[in-house]
Amino acid sequence: MLHAVGRTEFDHAVVMVRDRLDALAPHFERQGFHLSDKAVHNLGSCNRLIVLEGTYIELLGWPPGAPPARKEIADSPFGLEALVFRTHDAEATYERLRAAGFAVNPVQELSRPALLDGREVTARFHTVRFAEQPLPGIRMYFCRHLTPECVWSPALMSHPNGARSLLRIDARAADAHAAAQRLALVAGVTAQAGKDGGWDVPLANLRIHVSEDPQAAHPTLSALTLENRDGAHYALDTGL
Repeated sequence: MLHAVGRTEFDHAVVMVRDRLDALAPHFERQGFHLSDKAVHNLGSCNRLIVLEGTYIELLGWPPGAPPARKEIADSPFGLEALVFRTHDAEATYERLRAAGFAVNPVQELSRPALLDGREVTARFHTVRFAEQPLPGIRMYFCRHLTPECVWSPALMSHPNGARSLLRIDARAADAHAAAQRLALVAGVTAQAGKDGGWDVPLANLRIHVSEDPQAAHPTLSALTLENRDGAHYALDTGL
């Protein structure tokens, strides 16, 4: 995985499937995505991944019939619901966010089993999570990959539909400028006026575009745009 220099990188987007991971995974496979095997985190959640160049999409939930083990996702709605930024120094990110006035939890260790070259290994992460989300309606946190080779495996990045990368993330807010500025402060970048209206949050490897929606009760993530190896662009169909 290549590390961009300068602006904050986007790490992954979360599609919340709650207790329906097994039931909903085939919807994504039918679209031509190759999913990672189901893995269970040390915190009790479980996931499957759509791994792309430098980023990924996480289908996140918990075992059916069991209460959600992670308090921060217990009330998360179905669908696209979280933005995860990348950090290469979780403690420094924690201190930067605290200094910017955000309510941040101490760095947390997260792990799950993973298959690497036919061997079961442990994928390990450091996460920086908010005690109070910067934007109501959009969950976000930072992730440091201690074992990136466990995620960005070439076998997982080969999708029958040709999917290559995440290009853009769309959000809606009643005050698009304020929402974009808040996202930009979290990411440590500067929001820019969009060419076709709205506001952009430019990250090193994609952009988040916030559109004005007077009817939006709170900021909401609305779409993920992917790019295929042939250059085609399309929105992810979450089926939710």
